[in-house]
Amino acid sequence: MEVFWTKGFKSTSFEDLTRTTQVKKQSLYCVFEDKRALFLKALALYREQSISMLEELASREMSPLKKLEAIRDAKLCQGNETIRRGCLVVNSALEFGTDDKEVTREIEMMFAKVKQILEKIIRSGQEQQLITTRHTSHELAAYVNNALLGAKIMERSGASREQIDAVLRTSFAMLER
Repeated sequence: MEVFWTKGFKSTSFEDLTRTTQVKKQSLYCVFEDKRALFLKALALYREQSISMLEELASREMSPLKKLEAIRDAKLCQGNETIRRGCLVVNSALEFGTDDKEVTREIEMMFAKVKQILEKIIRSGQEQQLITTRHTSHELAAYVNNALLGAKIMERSGASREQIDAVLRTSFAMLER
């Protein structure tokens, strides 16, 4: 997963994978029929880990605004600052477009689940009159998800942490009532 995340699917060689995993090429081929099959497993693992982290943050006993801030901060702080790699799912969406149906399915599953988690938090905030009701929880969740995805693209593109933080702080402030 780490190699694909850093280099992308197309730029990752089988030598990169064997060197990183310290597994011989033949052994990798015995478990995964090809590089794409391994990539799909890595993408699914990334999705599962990311969703698990978001669900854990969403389950904490704190206000909906604090939960959203925790998600924002977690997304902003992911990874090593010296390795500007963005998000594996976003990177894959940009690399593959809609050319690969299985990759597209993984990406869609990730985006849908993140939006569902955000929508639940936002709806709770609206019920508590902490988050604006000018838009539905569904619309606001799509907006926040888009802001988070945009931040990961900014990260991958080399934007400074301060620039990314400013965009996210502004986006999240728009939610407040």
